[in-house]
Amino acid sequence: MLPVEQKSTCISTSDNAARLARYIEQHRSLFVLTGAGCSTASGIPDYRDDKGEWKHSKPVQFQDFIQHRLTRQRYWARSLLGWPRVFAAQPGLAHHALRKLEQAGAIHYLITQNVDRLHQRAGSLRVIDLHGNLERVSCLSCFFQLTRVEMQEKLRKENPAFNEKSHELAPDGDAVLDNYDFSGFHIIDCSHCGGILKPDVVFFGESVPKKRVQMAMQYLQESKALLVVGSSLMVYSGYRFCRAASKSGLPLSALNRGRTRADAELQLKIEDDCGETLQATIELLGL
Repeated sequence: MLPVEQKSTCISTSDNAARLARYIEQHRSLFVLTGAGCSTASGIPDYRDDKGEWKHSKPVQFQDFIQHRLTRQRYWARSLLGWPRVFAAQPGLAHHALRKLEQAGAIHYLITQNVDRLHQRAGSLRVIDLHGNLERVSCLSCFFQLTRVEMQEKLRKENPAFNEKSHELAPDGDAVLDNYDFSGFHIIDCSHCGGILKPDVVFFGESVPKKRVQMAMQYLQESKALLVVGSSLMVYSGYRFCRAASKSGLPLSALNRGRTRADAELQLKIEDDCGETLQATIELLGL
């Protein structure tokens, strides 16, 4: 393994962009793994700080969601307030830069841990939403589907007095509501069978669909190197690709503020702003 090329406080964004540009030129056909750091500039908060520690209370766990009605009331109440800002979010510099790299043939495939579909809105085509996305809602019993827009309309209709509550945005379309009694919030059950409705995202404590992981692994094996953008990799569902790349002898790199779970395995580590660094990188590459 090559020695890790670390960022120091004296290295400018332009210098970091030059380092990243060299890496891309040396390893065209990248497998890119993105996380929340790509979307913070679009107004969507991330889960963790630069040390990889939780910024907010831990998200809803899958088993709690399916077993406890009060947990579902809490989730949908907070989502009613937080989702519109995710829906209105626009792609940032990182999303547009990665789209240009894809168009230039530098990216073989992009796997995102985000559920906001901002990569697709920016124009990227070769994308797998590892954890699903917030655009659809499904019944866990009969698999009936509706759009998140339709779900929002139903939630508003059932909870008209709830819309004006003050709140702080949290990751993945959540909102912070402290000391609120959710027992009176009206949730929506499946109109076909009365089953539990859940957004088409992988909750904490839930497994990523096996076929999705297998497909992503296949794209990884077809790539020449791995580049992590905006992720601490603290969740194993993303970190597994770094482990697989390391075992296969593929070069690993990361562009992320703060530490990542894969720091010991990286050949290149750049601690800088994702959007600004990627924008400077594509300018150096003439894209």
